[in-house]
Amino acid sequence: MSEAPVAAVTIDPDGVVRQLDLLDESVDELGGVPAASRASTDGRYVFADTGEGLSIIDSGRWTWDHVDHFHYYLAEPAMLGEVPGRGAAAVATTSSSTTGSTGVFFAGSGEAVLLDTAAMADGELVERFRLETDPHDGMLVPIGSHALITEPQHGVAASVSVLNEDGVAQPGGTAECEDARGTVTTRVGAVIGCADGALLATVVDGAVELERIPYPADTTAPRATGFAGRDGRPTVAGLAGEQGIWLLDTRERTFTLLPVDRPILQATAVDDEAQHVLALAADGRVLVIDGASGALLSQTEPLVAESLAAGTGIPTLVADQERAYLNGPAEHTLYEIDFADAARISRTFQTPTQPSLLAETGR
Repeated sequence: MSEAPVAAVTIDPDGVVRQLDLLDESVDELGGVPAASRASTDGRYVFADTGEGLSIIDSGRWTWDHVDHFHYYLAEPAMLGEVPGRGAAAVATTSSSTTGSTGVFFAGSGEAVLLDTAAMADGELVERFRLETDPHDGMLVPIGSHALITEPQHGVAASVSVLNEDGVAQPGGTAECEDARGTVTTRVGAVIGCADGALLATVVDGAVELERIPYPADTTAPRATGFAGRDGRPTVAGLAGEQGIWLLDTRERTFTLLPVDRPILQATAVDDEAQHVLALAADGRVLVIDGASGALLSQTEPLVAESLAAGTGIPTLVADQERAYLNGPAEHTLYEIDFADAARISRTFQTPTQPSLLAETGR
């Protein structure tokens, strides 16, 4: 394709999957999955957590990132099936939708499954390995031809170990990571959040190196338990409790706290030239924040106040380099926001049912 074939994939409370083409505004119903509690994506595949497994949807849209240029692809979408497991499924992906692996960890059973990402393009769900650990809120994070797995103590993730492509632990490849929670892959490497900071995993000469990025010594702000940012960028955002937003710059190996004057439910870093940071406030507004100064640049009206009042779950705020997208389940609406133009609502899309879960694909 000559440009990124971006789309918004939604899942309603009954599991119906729809894909909105953000270029021509056409909508396709792709199929159905069991009722899901959350969804994530690597930019092509959408992973729906059903509590009794992980349903995987191929949106048929992706971007190949060559660092200095991009290639864009469009294929037929497909429902790939389900990876069996018990309990909440934590999914970790790389920056590629066509090579490498995808990690899945089932908290209820303690099973860690590494999927062959390339096989998904052929419509197959192939497990490179499946390991059994003690049940906990864990993670299996792919990095190069390796993977990182959390190791629990007393039911809580306490350390991270490096596994080879066969799932065998590598000697000396273990680092402490108390109460490990939250992972993301950036332009630099794979991140896992720890109680005292983050572990950054990079591949050097074919081997995985683990590096600790601590929080500032003078801070009392709560640690981040999740991270979000624009694909292919080094900086990501995470909530600092009620004190604001953490920005983690994996290139500079630093955490920076941005104070915010109101309760925040989600934050994501655009990491563009203007250093935009976006946040979903508890009153349903989307805030546009200066990532350098922390100043509030603009904000929307309370777009999803009805959804938040209904208590059906927190809507999802996602961003690419040009626009942000927000689902309003109770409002039966998807919002497209031009964050660089005073948080202008550039388009709204009405949905026939509640768009409970949202993922952007094609980037």
